[in-house]
Amino acid sequence: MHDLRKKALLESGKTVSRKARTRPDSKAGTPITSPSHSPHASRNVSRAGSRYASEDEGSGDSDLDDVMTLSTYSGSDHGADDSGNIPNDRAWAERLQARVSQIVLGGRSGERKKISNAEREDMLKSYLHLIRHYYGQSEIQSSMNDLVTGLMRAVRFGVSASERTLALKALAVTILTNPTDTVLSDHVTTLKSIVEQEDEEEEVKVAALYSLATAAMYGDGSTEAAEDMLQYMIEIVESDGHTVNSPDAAGVVVAALKSWGFIAAHLEDLSEQSEQAMEAFVEQLDSTDAYVQTAAGENIALLFETAREMEEESGEKMNFQYDPKKLAQQMRDISKGSKSISKRDRRHLKGDFSSIATGLERGKGPGYSTAGRPASNPNKGGSVTNSAHGDDVNEFGYRQTIFVGKEKITIDSWAFSNKVDFVRIVLAGGFPTHLAKNDTVQEML
Repeated sequence: MHDLRKKALLESGKTVSRKARTRPDSKAGTPITSPSHSPHASRNVSRAGSRYASEDEGSGDSDLDDVMTLSTYSGSDHGADDSGNIPNDRAWAERLQARVSQIVLGGRSGERKKISNAEREDMLKSYLHLIRHYYGQSEIQSSMNDLVTGLMRAVRFGVSASERTLALKALAVTILTNPTDTVLSDHVTTLKSIVEQEDEEEEVKVAALYSLATAAMYGDGSTEAAEDMLQYMIEIVESDGHTVNSPDAAGVVVAALKSWGFIAAHLEDLSEQSEQAMEAFVEQLDSTDAYVQTAAGENIALLFETAREMEEESGEKMNFQYDPKKLAQQMRDISKGSKSISKRDRRHLKGDFSSIATGLERGKGPGYSTAGRPASNPNKGGSVTNSAHGDDVNEFGYRQTIFVGKEKITIDSWAFSNKVDFVRIVLAGGFPTHLAKNDTVQEML
């Protein structure tokens, strides 16, 4: 593992770009903590994905992800009940080790044919459930290389889209559980080929993008890998998926946006990427898909936040051609005029754009709460009045939090929010467990 991985996580969670490393005060050449058409073609025709990762995935488990379906091949399950629930004791470790052995065996030439497709899917569902809902680093550490090889074999040769998707999701969680420097270099070509394959299912491509982003940060650890992956993701976004043979596929564009935001949240200097990225994100505000729009908006907020921090620390300015307050008003106007989309998507769009717009207007992070202050009773409720922005409001502060054990932590920056959102997608219902027990996730957040 690269030396700076732990240092940077503990100090700031960020690293510097190639441009920053050329400055005299930069930490040149150091790897990061944990850690590669038509741009206007479909702004108004992006279709909604049939099922793509959104914030909803972080709050629970989908049927595909986490239902424990035990096959005849799985061997003894030591007391799993009829619903697939596992007793909260060390029996889960035995089951996890059994699944690891099966995946490793299935990754060997000639052995895969001995297992039926249904059995392979059940095996992967079981492994994904266990590695998400229990912190199993010690159970997988000694078999990591063979385990990743087995999962990648399932990705390459999986008969069904379900098998390939399960293997890719399992790969991302496995990397977060036990970061390893060689995963990206060993498998980046295969993962990108999955994303770029013309006839591949959208759900498989989405899972592959999340695996690529996870591998860039925790399966490599170098600044170069992070920056190359940022460029890969931004090309998908600005082409509406055309560069990966998924034209107008909203799910793929959302995954690329979320992946870009996750990687960028670890970087201290985005000046090299900022102009191209800002242009791509602003254009995506005109998408007809609510999740594309809000993911783009979150990344816009992250860019402005990074620019503020950079100016405060170094005096250097990132001069964007866009005014954050005008972009905020654009988002508010979009959310008001979104009658053609479903009520669920309209609520999502209005809620997220409201948070983003407030952040852009006031130079704040996500979920910052304000309200108009009646002139007759300016300090009712003990709230703090702030007229620095030329308006008459009560500022209630940040409302979004997560718990680490019994400690409540406020989500007060877009970088922090992007990391949390991404990790929730990858870990799904296992997010609380990893937040409490996984050192990698704790240090990241």
